[in-house]
Amino acid sequence: MPLAKQKPVSRSLNVRAPNRVTRTYKQRLNGSVPKVFPLLCPVREAEWAHGWNPVLVLTQSGYAEQDCVFVTDAKAHDAIWFITRHDPARGFVEMVKVTPGVTACKLTIRVRPSKPGCEAEVTYSHTSLGPEGDVFIAGFTAEYYVQFMREWESRLNHYLKHGTALRNGS
Repeated sequence: MPLAKQKPVSRSLNVRAPNRVTRTYKQRLNGSVPKVFPLLCPVREAEWAHGWNPVLVLTQSGYAEQDCVFVTDAKAHDAIWFITRHDPARGFVEMVKVTPGVTACKLTIRVRPSKPGCEAEVTYSHTSLGPEGDVFIAGFTAEYYVQFMREWESRLNHYLKHGTALRNGS
Protein backbone atom coordinates (compact mmCIF):
# COMPACT_ATOMS: atom_id res chain seq x y z
CA MET A 1 0.00 0.00 0.00
CA PRO A 2 1.56 3.37 -0.97
CA LEU A 3 2.24 5.93 1.72
CA ALA A 4 -0.12 8.88 1.83
CA LYS A 5 1.39 12.16 0.78
CA GLN A 6 1.95 14.47 3.71
CA LYS A 7 0.95 18.09 3.50
CA PRO A 8 3.88 20.47 3.77
CA VAL A 9 4.19 22.33 7.05
CA SER A 10 2.49 25.66 6.49
CA ARG A 11 4.14 27.60 9.27
CA SER A 12 7.65 28.91 9.07
CA LEU A 13 10.34 28.09 11.59
CA ASN A 14 10.79 30.61 14.38
CA VAL A 15 14.57 30.68 14.84
CA ARG A 16 16.21 33.47 16.81
CA ALA A 17 18.97 34.23 19.27
CA PRO A 18 18.13 33.21 22.84
CA ASN A 19 17.38 35.62 25.64
CA ARG A 20 19.54 33.88 28.22
CA VAL A 21 21.25 34.64 31.50
CA THR A 22 23.85 32.48 33.26
CA ARG A 23 24.96 33.01 36.84
CA THR A 24 27.51 31.11 38.96
CA TYR A 25 28.13 31.25 42.71
CA LYS A 26 30.48 29.31 44.99
CA GLN A 27 28.92 28.32 48.28
CA ARG A 28 31.12 27.55 51.30
CA LEU A 29 29.54 24.62 53.10
CA ASN A 30 30.39 23.24 56.54
CA GLY A 31 30.30 19.57 55.64
CA SER A 32 32.22 17.02 53.63
CA VAL A 33 31.35 16.21 50.02
CA PRO A 34 29.89 12.80 51.02
CA LYS A 35 27.66 14.55 53.58
CA VAL A 36 26.57 17.46 51.34
CA PHE A 37 26.12 15.86 47.92
CA PRO A 38 23.21 13.54 48.87
CA LEU A 39 21.29 16.61 50.14
CA LEU A 40 21.16 17.93 46.53
CA CYS A 41 18.13 15.78 45.87
CA PRO A 42 14.42 16.51 45.32
CA VAL A 43 13.56 14.24 48.26
CA ARG A 44 16.38 15.13 50.71
CA GLU A 45 16.05 18.87 50.04
CA ALA A 46 12.89 18.83 52.17
CA GLU A 47 15.15 18.11 55.17
CA TRP A 48 16.99 21.43 54.88
CA ALA A 49 14.83 23.75 52.75
CA HIS A 50 11.76 24.76 54.74
CA GLY A 51 8.71 24.71 52.46
CA TRP A 52 10.30 22.53 49.74
CA ASN A 53 7.57 20.15 48.63
CA PRO A 54 7.72 18.75 45.07
CA VAL A 55 4.37 17.83 43.54
CA LEU A 56 5.80 14.56 42.14
CA VAL A 57 9.15 12.71 42.19
CA LEU A 58 9.78 9.83 39.76
CA THR A 59 12.82 7.82 40.87
CA GLN A 60 13.88 4.17 40.99
CA SER A 61 15.97 4.57 44.17
CA GLY A 62 13.74 7.00 46.06
CA TYR A 63 16.38 9.73 45.77
CA ALA A 64 18.26 11.78 43.17
CA GLU A 65 19.68 9.71 40.34
CA GLN A 66 20.27 10.06 36.63
CA ASP A 67 16.92 10.26 34.77
CA CYS A 68 15.02 11.18 37.94
CA VAL A 69 12.13 13.50 37.05
CA PHE A 70 10.34 15.76 39.48
CA VAL A 71 7.71 18.47 39.32
CA THR A 72 7.55 21.62 41.44
CA ASP A 73 4.73 24.09 41.84
CA ALA A 74 5.31 27.40 40.07
CA LYS A 75 3.18 30.54 39.66
CA ALA A 76 1.86 30.12 36.14
CA HIS A 77 2.81 26.52 35.33
CA ASP A 78 4.38 23.68 37.27
CA ALA A 79 8.08 23.27 36.53
CA ILE A 80 9.38 19.94 35.25
CA TRP A 81 12.90 18.94 36.29
CA PHE A 82 14.99 16.17 34.70
CA ILE A 83 18.31 15.04 36.20
CA THR A 84 20.52 14.54 33.15
CA ARG A 85 23.76 13.71 34.99
CA HIS A 86 24.25 12.44 38.54
CA ASP A 87 27.79 11.51 39.53
CA PRO A 88 28.22 11.27 43.34
CA ALA A 89 31.83 10.04 42.97
CA ARG A 90 32.73 13.31 41.24
CA GLY A 91 30.32 15.48 43.26
CA PHE A 92 28.50 16.57 40.10
CA VAL A 93 24.82 16.87 39.24
CA GLU A 94 23.18 18.47 36.20
CA MET A 95 19.46 19.09 35.79
CA VAL A 96 17.21 20.64 33.19
CA LYS A 97 14.16 22.55 34.43
CA VAL A 98 11.37 23.59 32.06
CA THR A 99 8.62 25.93 33.13
CA PRO A 100 6.34 25.84 30.05
CA GLY A 101 5.93 29.21 28.37
CA VAL A 102 8.41 30.80 30.80
CA THR A 103 11.95 29.38 30.84
CA ALA A 104 14.16 26.40 30.13
CA CYS A 105 17.00 26.18 32.63
CA LYS A 106 20.16 24.13 33.01
CA LEU A 107 21.40 23.79 36.59
CA THR A 108 24.82 22.36 37.37
CA ILE A 109 26.30 21.82 40.81
CA ARG A 110 29.91 20.76 41.43
CA VAL A 111 30.79 19.92 45.03
CA ARG A 112 34.51 19.80 45.86
CA PRO A 113 36.50 19.45 49.07
CA SER A 114 37.65 22.78 50.49
CA LYS A 115 38.87 23.27 54.05
CA PRO A 116 37.17 23.24 56.48
CA GLY A 117 34.26 21.57 54.57
CA CYS A 118 33.45 21.79 50.90
CA GLU A 119 32.57 24.22 48.15
CA ALA A 120 29.56 23.96 45.85
CA GLU A 121 29.77 25.78 42.53
CA VAL A 122 26.16 26.37 41.49
CA THR A 123 25.37 27.55 37.95
CA TYR A 124 21.91 28.39 36.65
CA SER A 125 21.48 29.14 32.95
CA HIS A 126 17.95 30.35 32.18
CA THR A 127 16.63 30.78 28.62
CA SER A 128 13.39 32.66 28.02
CA LEU A 129 10.56 30.87 26.24
CA GLY A 130 8.41 33.99 25.76
CA PRO A 131 7.24 37.25 27.34
CA GLU A 132 6.94 35.80 30.88
CA GLY A 133 10.44 34.41 30.52
CA ASP A 134 11.76 37.77 29.36
CA VAL A 135 10.42 39.32 32.59
CA PHE A 136 12.01 36.52 34.62
CA ILE A 137 15.37 36.94 32.85
CA ALA A 138 15.32 40.70 33.48
CA GLY A 139 14.83 40.06 37.21
CA PHE A 140 17.51 37.35 37.45
CA THR A 141 20.18 39.95 38.19
CA ALA A 142 23.59 39.31 39.71
CA GLU A 143 22.36 40.89 42.95
CA TYR A 144 19.26 38.68 43.05
CA TYR A 145 21.35 35.57 42.36
CA VAL A 146 23.88 36.32 45.12
CA GLN A 147 21.02 36.81 47.60
CA PHE A 148 19.35 33.55 46.43
CA MET A 149 22.62 31.60 46.73
CA ARG A 150 23.49 33.05 50.15
CA GLU A 151 20.07 32.04 51.46
CA TRP A 152 20.52 28.50 50.07
CA GLU A 153 24.04 28.39 51.57
CA SER A 154 22.73 29.57 54.95
CA ARG A 155 19.95 26.96 54.95
CA LEU A 156 22.34 24.14 54.07
CA ASN A 157 24.89 25.23 56.67
CA HIS A 158 22.18 25.49 59.35
CA TYR A 159 21.06 21.95 58.53
CA LEU A 160 24.64 20.65 58.51
CA LYS A 161 25.25 22.17 61.97
CA HIS A 162 21.88 21.52 63.67
CA GLY A 163 20.26 18.70 61.69
CA THR A 164 17.06 20.73 61.26
CA ALA A 165 15.69 23.06 58.59
CA LEU A 166 16.04 26.79 59.11
CA ARG A 167 12.48 28.11 59.36
CA ASN A 168 11.48 31.21 57.38
CA GLY A 169 11.95 34.25 59.58
CA SER A 170 14.22 32.48 62.09
